[in-house]
Amino acid sequence: MPFILDPWFYILAIPAVLITGISKGGFASGAGNLLVPLMALTVPAPVAAGIALPLLCAMDVSGLRAWWGKWDKREMRVLVPGALAGILVGALAFSMFSDRAIKGMVGITTLLFLARTLWLARRGQAPAAAPHNPVKAVICAAGSGFTSTIAHAGSPPLAIYLYPRRLDRQVMAATTVVFFGVVNYVKLVPYWFLGNLSLGNLATSLVLLPLAPAGVYLGIWMQKHVSDALFYRLLYGLLLVTGVKLTWDGVMG
Repeated sequence: MPFILDPWFYILAIPAVLITGISKGGFASGAGNLLVPLMALTVPAPVAAGIALPLLCAMDVSGLRAWWGKWDKREMRVLVPGALAGILVGALAFSMFSDRAIKGMVGITTLLFLARTLWLARRGQAPAAAPHNPVKAVICAAGSGFTSTIAHAGSPPLAIYLYPRRLDRQVMAATTVVFFGVVNYVKLVPYWFLGNLSLGNLATSLVLLPLAPAGVYLGIWMQKHVSDALFYRLLYGLLLVTGVKLTWDGVMG
């Protein structure tokens, strides 16, 4: 059989796909970084990345339909070009960086961002809405495109720019979902040439495919029925968990 048969793989992959679908639906977008790390516990990281990409693209179809036209156009005009540059660099560097090194870099960046947020809160300074900053947006989007290409871990770099903007929750959800929708479909090209979309990987993706829309629509429902305060607490909480996990993998993996 061309697809993976190991039951332990599916024990981890099924909840990972559902959680990622919830994040694709616009709720707790940082949760999407858990997909590859969980699957990579039972298969090599490049295999996990190859299996994950078609699933992410399938989720994006539902997410794009739900959030189409609701994104921040000014932000997207600078975020998308930055992401494309990051994808190009990531594709060129794919064979040069170890999975461990990339996870460590992403994890440390995430924890530094959260430490700054907690430090400001401790001083009694609630993070004010940051202004639109094209230079910072391009840099963060390029980092997101790069880490997304390497390990589908693009949320933390984007969060460094987008979360402090404190956009309307639906606008932020739409901007995030559409941004990663563009990124994932562009990544199909380098992944094909890198050999990550093998027959076995695609067959395994097909087995998991029915879970993709279920997770997305659950995320859309959760996004509409959870308060703003809890929404942001969960976002930062999930980023903390992801940052610790990625840092641990990078240092101790």
